[in-house]
Amino acid sequence: MKKIAASIGTSLLAFTPLITLAQFGEIDTFIGKITSFINDVAIPLIFAIALVVFIWGMFWFFIAKTGSDKDKGKNLAIYAVVAFVLMVSIWGIVNLIAGGLGFSGESVQNIPSVPAR
Repeated sequence: MKKIAASIGTSLLAFTPLITLAQFGEIDTFIGKITSFINDVAIPLIFAIALVVFIWGMFWFFIAKTGSDKDKGKNLAIYAVVAFVLMVSIWGIVNLIAGGLGFSGESVQNIPSVPAR
């Protein structure tokens, strides 16, 4: 019984890429959709959250009356600035590596070919 369950599990694991490709089409379009989602939705959302945290920290730092609230606002603002720096740095490094490996999304147009004789 264990051998049958193991062989069924192995077969399902082996056919997982085929099932995935059947759902999403070609792998190029699947990776393209994931990349466009990350670039168009996820990264701007993360930057927006960091901006809201920074503004909230500045609100607490400048408007709060007590010392502990000012410290809380100061810490939030510092964490948000650090998050901005890290996000921009990581985003730049990833784009640098992707551009260096040829994954920048640009397609080469008018590739010259060797004439056939």
